[in-house]
Amino acid sequence: MDIGTDTLLSGFERAVERWDGRSRRLVSATAPVDLADPAAAAFASRRASDRWFCWEEPDRGFALAGLGSAAEVVSRGPDRFAEVSADCARGLRERLADEPIEMPAGAGPVWVGGFAFAEAGGGEPHWSSLPPALMVMPELALVRQGGRTLLTLAAVLDPGEGPAPAMERAVRRLRSLRAESLPLLDPAPAGDVRVASVADPGAFEAGVAAAVERIRGGELEKVVLAREVRAEAPRAHDPAAIFGALRELFPSCFCLCVGTPEAAFLAASPELLVRRRGAGAQTVALAGSTRRSADPAVDDHLGEQLSRSDKNRVEHQIVVRRIERALRPHAVWVETGGEPALIKVANIQHLATPIHAQLADSRSAVDLAGVLHPTPAIGGEPRDRALAAIPELERMDRGWYAGAVGWMDAAEDGDFCVGIRSALLRDRTAHVFAGNGIVADSDPAEELAETELKLGAMLPLLTG
Repeated sequence: MDIGTDTLLSGFERAVERWDGRSRRLVSATAPVDLADPAAAAFASRRASDRWFCWEEPDRGFALAGLGSAAEVVSRGPDRFAEVSADCARGLRERLADEPIEMPAGAGPVWVGGFAFAEAGGGEPHWSSLPPALMVMPELALVRQGGRTLLTLAAVLDPGEGPAPAMERAVRRLRSLRAESLPLLDPAPAGDVRVASVADPGAFEAGVAAAVERIRGGELEKVVLAREVRAEAPRAHDPAAIFGALRELFPSCFCLCVGTPEAAFLAASPELLVRRRGAGAQTVALAGSTRRSADPAVDDHLGEQLSRSDKNRVEHQIVVRRIERALRPHAVWVETGGEPALIKVANIQHLATPIHAQLADSRSAVDLAGVLHPTPAIGGEPRDRALAAIPELERMDRGWYAGAVGWMDAAEDGDFCVGIRSALLRDRTAHVFAGNGIVADSDPAEELAETELKLGAMLPLLTG
């Protein structure tokens, strides 16, 4: 199928011709193409050695996908967000580009990737290809907005290389791009899928009880504890089919896949960490949850109970207050919605409060993600005490679970969500995660049941 890449290739050639050959330079071109499904194209066209990235907000009609690595930025430690932000800006400096005058956010050369929950990242071998901080500039990036799809071709040219090799690589990469549909999820996989908690569920309940004791003793106000379940399949899990199912089942969520040659991290996250557009920043405080019901009357009743629950409202207000405090030093004003609204996804409903800010100074989307991460919705309060308590009470390697995942374009606009309702796929093993906010009134058995509810977003897609 001809998707119309001739214009793009001509633009890339014009940009390359402007290169003086004396300094390392990013060269890119962007043009419209006839391709409606960026994620499907990325999954169908990826090479075994590729990193790839898919991000979709089905209800908004927005999709972004990337293939290959024109450049990568990696970091770790307490300053990883600031270091990555600076390196990303440096990589875009003095770029040579051929592109339309007006482009939507996410179009053009774009950085995609994310940050692990903890500053040192995941220590277990299954997290080895996803470092504590990783942002990749794809060789090919597709963005769909309002029914229009733009394709960007990006390359970093080194002195002495000459333009011919860059053009040859560009032609090969473009020729490999295929417009196909995502595969369907096999509803009856061959063989049984074994599902088991990594730690005994009783250990999670004991951790909750210990956390409640610390909270009632005044050491903590709130702490989030999570657990891991593994699904062992008779054959490799298919990230393309699972991603397709996620965007069908959770159209109001941020559906994402961060892929490496060894693994794929997928999520259908309901939680926006930050959206930056120019001087405006937007986020959502999301905390407090309950189940859904197929009966509309029962579903409404459950939502009403959630809205009136003292335990959940306390948990929610802790998150709202911290986000406000984090944004105020960087903003002209911060505006918080009034009463929390109910956000309903396929199997669960949450209390949510939108928060908007007008930035006082220029801060990139990555910078703002670092200002907010981790919110008490996935960490705790007070922040430092909660972060110290989590590994002790949880005894789990979070890796990128509950980390910040997203994208940032050349204008430093971008979106990051929180990597919850997520799973790491590595061959036949899927590592699935779910966590809850623990406050003084938390009951260990009820918290365990809530993790089972949240695991229900991903586990059915892995087990058939």
